[in-house]
Amino acid sequence: MVANSYPNDSNLPPSSAILFGLPGNPVAVMVTFLAFVRPALLCMMGNTSAPSPLLKARSLESIRKKPGRTEYQRGTVSTAADGTLQVRTTGNQGSGVLSSMVQGNGLIVLHHDQGSVAIGDEVDVMMFDGVI
Repeated sequence: MVANSYPNDSNLPPSSAILFGLPGNPVAVMVTFLAFVRPALLCMMGNTSAPSPLLKARSLESIRKKPGRTEYQRGTVSTAADGTLQVRTTGNQGSGVLSSMVQGNGLIVLHHDQGSVAIGDEVDVMMFDGVI
């Protein structure tokens, strides 16, 4: 699957079926659905606005990551006293840790070329509160 490349319904032949392949672990399925499948379905339904815009938030903790792949970590986004967004991870990021989806309200998007995040660094977040 190519990240951020969504089908256009005008290019589909009549009565064609779309197949989305999802991973097997519960959290991996939810993250893949939120990051790729949901935006594709909304696009095919004619939605022209970004389904899950990326917001900027300040990290309240360090996050380890090696460059070379995009990662989506579950997090809890809140508003700081100065009105800016801040985020911390929900803890263990294992793909089978379903409680992290219940505890969190957004995904911390760590981009392909991005390395580790230090406390206070700005990161992108994708909110899922109200979607699941």
